[in-house]
Amino acid sequence: MNDIKALAIDIDGTLTDHTRKLCINAIKAIRKAEAKGIPTILVTGNIVAYTRAISFSIGTSGGMVCENGGVIYSNYEVKVIADITKAQKAYTFLKNNSATKNIHKVPFAELRTSEVTLLRTDEAELIKESLKGHDIEIYDTKFALHLTDPTVNKGTSLKLVAEDLGINMSEILGIGDSENDLSFLNEVGFSVAVSNADKKLKDVVDYVTFKPYGDGVAEAITQFVL
Repeated sequence: MNDIKALAIDIDGTLTDHTRKLCINAIKAIRKAEAKGIPTILVTGNIVAYTRAISFSIGTSGGMVCENGGVIYSNYEVKVIADITKAQKAYTFLKNNSATKNIHKVPFAELRTSEVTLLRTDEAELIKESLKGHDIEIYDTKFALHLTDPTVNKGTSLKLVAEDLGINMSEILGIGDSENDLSFLNEVGFSVAVSNADKKLKDVVDYVTFKPYGDGVAEAITQFVL
């Protein structure tokens, strides 16, 4: 696809497998794309520090969308986009609710600046039900539950990073696996779901890979970019 000028790729469950180990084939494909002048933007629910380390190690140059759009890194600057107080209020409500009080934040939760992220347990649906009517968006990535500001998402923040790069959303190939990836995959020019992705993602994207996780990422980059 000659009109693709950038890649936007999720990390957990997309670049990594179910144990969060990075796929070597995906790294090789991304580096080949970068060598051709096609930058990769990492689009993730992870915090900035972790994502920056992944970006540096892999060799991506397109910037970062972190905390499900709540924070971006672009033009060498970190910007907090979302209002964390909405997530904090929702978390306090859950802790004071006898049905959901036995919840716990993920490790290093204090480093998050735009959302509250919980360890995923069997109570995921109960938490969602308990927070109905609250000014909050809840993403279940199967790795964690993210309580986020509903005014921002991966899609809205990816647009900001793309603008800084001078690239239109229609010129981006996006790859993801989970429900929190819908917001940016619906906005890019060509959308891909790896084969292990949620069914709701597979039903709306332009292409579903034959291979799972990072091997699916390598498959998509090789077929449509390289």
